[in-house]
Amino acid sequence: MPVRLSGFLHSALGNRTSLQLLRPALAPAATASHQLEGTGLPRGERRRLSAQMNKNSSNIMALAPNTSNKRETVCIFGTGDFGRALGQKMIQSGYPVVFGSRSPQTSNLIPKEAEVLSHTEAAQKAAIIIIAIQRQHYDFLTPLAEILRGKVLVDVSNNLKINQYPESNAEYLAQLVPGAKVVKAFNTVSAWALQSGTLDASRQVFVCGDDMEAKQMVMDIVRALGLTPLDQGSLLAAQEIENYPLQLFPMWKFPIFLSLGLTAFFFFYCLIRDVIYSYVYENKDYSFFIAISIPNRICPVVALILLALVYLPGVLAAIIQLYRGTKYSRFPDWLDKWMLCRKQLGLVALAFAFLHVFYTLIIPIRYYVRWRTEDGIISKALSNKTDPFNNTNGWLSDSYLALGILGFFFFVLLGITSLPSVSNSVNWREFRFVQSKLGYLTLILCTAHTLVYGGNRFLSPSSYRWYLPNAYMLSLIIPCIVLILKFVLIFPCLDRQLTQIRQGWERNPQYSEQSHYIINKSAV
Repeated sequence: MPVRLSGFLHSALGNRTSLQLLRPALAPAATASHQLEGTGLPRGERRRLSAQMNKNSSNIMALAPNTSNKRETVCIFGTGDFGRALGQKMIQSGYPVVFGSRSPQTSNLIPKEAEVLSHTEAAQKAAIIIIAIQRQHYDFLTPLAEILRGKVLVDVSNNLKINQYPESNAEYLAQLVPGAKVVKAFNTVSAWALQSGTLDASRQVFVCGDDMEAKQMVMDIVRALGLTPLDQGSLLAAQEIENYPLQLFPMWKFPIFLSLGLTAFFFFYCLIRDVIYSYVYENKDYSFFIAISIPNRICPVVALILLALVYLPGVLAAIIQLYRGTKYSRFPDWLDKWMLCRKQLGLVALAFAFLHVFYTLIIPIRYYVRWRTEDGIISKALSNKTDPFNNTNGWLSDSYLALGILGFFFFVLLGITSLPSVSNSVNWREFRFVQSKLGYLTLILCTAHTLVYGGNRFLSPSSYRWYLPNAYMLSLIIPCIVLILKFVLIFPCLDRQLTQIRQGWERNPQYSEQSHYIINKSAV
């Protein structure tokens, strides 16, 4: 019977003794024929077995790894900070690197392992050329168009302003060198990140291009450098990729500006009520309230309002869907943008909640608080009287503190769940349960915490200075509206209809078709 090596290859590789058995099979044709001599088999049978062994040996050799694994040469046009950092990183990853420069003299800034040549000579040595220069200097590539034909040009440039030019730098490069395969990549990675070991914040590399093979070659280089390539499609996406590094917290602008606006409003509001009013009518200087007391009133107020604003757009979206009777009609732009920044709103609210906790913890060591406590004790000792324990106030105080602790605990839980490392480890249902169900529970606890804090102060005339209520009373308006609307929406008659709508049911399909037509027409 013929010898079959492929069947026991896997088990034979498991120990050294079996490897000795494989050596005859890995020998050339003459060796295989020689080993069959003396077996007593006819000559024709020996030839057939020899051919079979040679065939099997070729299959085994195909499975053996390529020990050389030499990477192809990469050319970098430009010897600036980014070009040098990228070249050094590529050399560390095993790529031969040649720099193309208008001044091909070797500099001590260039990695010693790299070769520095003129642009023409460097371009002839590599199939992949990284253009690490600014757009305004692309003109020198025009005379090299014939040399660059068929080569992969990687554009890594950025601009100084968003949409600085009508077309992206990568598209402009493709127009200058029409025979080349242009790929946009590496523009979201800084030279510092490459030199410091590509920190987690800078690992993602957006890649786009019209040629799939060229794009795959660049993505292989990205992976070899220890980075994560993200395919963004054709070269039409280059404009968006180039604008990305120029954006300064795009999803955080609205939450930050809103929180700053609320902070400024309530600061002046509390300044008027607590400092100016006391100075005018009571001739008391409470200006030191600006340091601790007023911030400790502002922080919980802003935190509660922002937390309510996280869940208000979802309630408004549900009302709009119930009114329209379909989910296939687009929300207003302001509502879309509001819903996209809910995570940022929640994190800013959590930051204000933390400040409130810190301010509250230092209350006992404040001089004003210690003075009031000591003065009260001395006054009661001199008058020889004490206040009996009020069980109602005890319940209000403990309930207020307990609700605050629980509300802050769930608030922190929401913040932890929003972290990418945590949210990626849970499924959609678990994430939705935490952010929706526990989120509303957090809003209820924080609202109840504020209500209990007010107690009977809502009806006290002294709480309305210049007819202005306390700041915490104003903070209850939006949370109470959200909770009331949500309570109405969970009624079975409305909740059932809303669930059907979100599953695709439509009250008026004709309206939906018209909305589809309007959306498609506007998209065209």
